[in-house]
Amino acid sequence: MKYDFDKIIDRSGSGDLKHEALLPRWGRKDLLPLWVADMDFETPAFITDAIKDRLEHSLFGYTVEPEDFLPSIMDWVRDHHQWNVKREWIRFIPGIVKGIGMVINVFTKEDEKVIIQPPVYHPFRLTPEGNGREVVFNPLKMREDGYYEMDFEQLEKVCDEKCKVFILCNPHNPGGITWDRETLQRLADFCYEHHLIVISDEIHADMAIFGHKHIPFASVSDKAREISITFQAPSKTFNIAGIVSSYSIIPNEDIRRKFYGWLSANELDEPTIFSPIATIAAFRHGEEYRQQMLAYIEENIRFVEDFCREHIPGIRPLRPQASFLVWLNCRDLHLNHEQLLDLFIDKAHLALNDGEMFGPGGEGFMRLNVASPRVIIRQALEQLAEAVGKQS
Repeated sequence: MKYDFDKIIDRSGSGDLKHEALLPRWGRKDLLPLWVADMDFETPAFITDAIKDRLEHSLFGYTVEPEDFLPSIMDWVRDHHQWNVKREWIRFIPGIVKGIGMVINVFTKEDEKVIIQPPVYHPFRLTPEGNGREVVFNPLKMREDGYYEMDFEQLEKVCDEKCKVFILCNPHNPGGITWDRETLQRLADFCYEHHLIVISDEIHADMAIFGHKHIPFASVSDKAREISITFQAPSKTFNIAGIVSSYSIIPNEDIRRKFYGWLSANELDEPTIFSPIATIAAFRHGEEYRQQMLAYIEENIRFVEDFCREHIPGIRPLRPQASFLVWLNCRDLHLNHEQLLDLFIDKAHLALNDGEMFGPGGEGFMRLNVASPRVIIRQALEQLAEAVGKQS
């Protein structure tokens, strides 16, 4: 089947966050939204058809977990990431950010600390802080080529006995990095020696592009396996974030017993009726869609690169190794934070995530979501080029 990613989907009336949040967050509704990390592509028919089939039985009482739910996850992870996951390691969770909050509450006390690596997905900071935990920064180092690497020397300095949890973004958001095996092994050695539990957020695991490969953190060594809580989901890849289809993978029996016991006691490991249905459909029938969608995303990224090179040389896109999020380096425009926001919002009429949101190192950057029909990406870049031209 040939999927049409050029099709314009009118999302009005659907209650979508991307549009409905413009007025409360930006103070205006006339912005082209390229911010929150969902796609403007239709959720594929094999998922909507599976949900429609269940809707034909118009009784939505208590349900059990479908028999193929866990096997579909196990097969997908094995086939795509060469990681053999056991059935008892997996449990539904009601969202990855929620899962982070749950881990923090189960495994840390209020006077204990959580380590993150900014610039990084902002709930990594907001969720621990909102739960009364101190957040310790281990900032990534930017290389000359614009990509990032981990700073293990600084990590050694900031990690003390109060640090209990390390939150890893793998692949990295907003930098789009697929961490290599050597880096993950080194991180596992450090965290194992310092008795840190590693939450590995792998929500973009199935979106490696341009020949890159995602490596699950827990798969790189025995030490990684023993300290890891991995979170994954089909939500980004198949555009079903609103269905909530996240799951946790925990190989270590002690960690698993403590966390899953807490989830079970609070009935937080029981999926809603449509979540397993959507997950099974995605993982059993979604490979052809995934391949075509990623190819389209790659072409969108190339389009952004070429357009910026020709028309906006002061903005340098960092080509992501995974995901549909492009980290725009705007520092050559020589604008402060307020001026950069004014350029994008009030002059170009665009809604992107600003780099400072992601913490230290994000200054002078903007995060662009390119998971839209190419005509929308072209419109956005033309508006931005015109606004930049008027600045000079």
